Amino acid sequence: MPLSELFALAVGLSMDALAVSVAGGMAVRRERLRGALLVGLYFGGFQALMPVLGWAAGRTVHSFVESWDHWLAFGLLAWVGGHMIKESLSSGSDAEKGFDLGAAAMLTLAVATSLDALAVGLSLAMLKVGVAVPALVIGAVTFAACSLGFLFGERLGRRFGRRVEALGGLVLLAIGVKILVEHLR
Repeated sequence: MPLSELFALAVGLSMDALAVSVAGGMAVRRERLRGALLVGLYFGGFQALMPVLGWAAGRTVHSFVESWDHWLAFGLLAWVGGHMIKESLSSGSDAEKGFDLGAAAMLTLAVATSLDALAVGLSLAMLKVGVAVPALVIGAVTFAACSLGFLFGERLGRRFGRRVEALGGLVLLAIGVKILVEHLR
């Protein structure tokens, strides 16, 4: 997978976690540096772990789906991207709900925002792409985006709102279409 495509994938996957981080940064007024590092570690860690789990699951079923794996990869990316776009259009502000930096809340948010990375890991297995480098890049990009998003949450939230999540969904959709087009040639 070309580095530019891998980076685009990582940015796309980080957008839902970034949106939550920005909302958290808008809501949390104290211990901002600690909160930014905590958010980055949880979200970046799970965004790195989930593709590995998805890839491992995908490798076990790949021989059964090899003839239509590109359709599966496209479908998963389209589903995740579409879901992100839909969520970005929903009403209500995450900041209005408050933000809890406790372990249980952070674990729940990290898992919820990294399920798309699980699907991407499954897609990587279908495409016979290694997972170590993508997982590390996805985790690092998510860590950086979420830490900075939390630190600058108030300013970013006022300026961009939930559009960052929609952008991430569009990036994932574009990658899915690219995979499909390449395999149908």
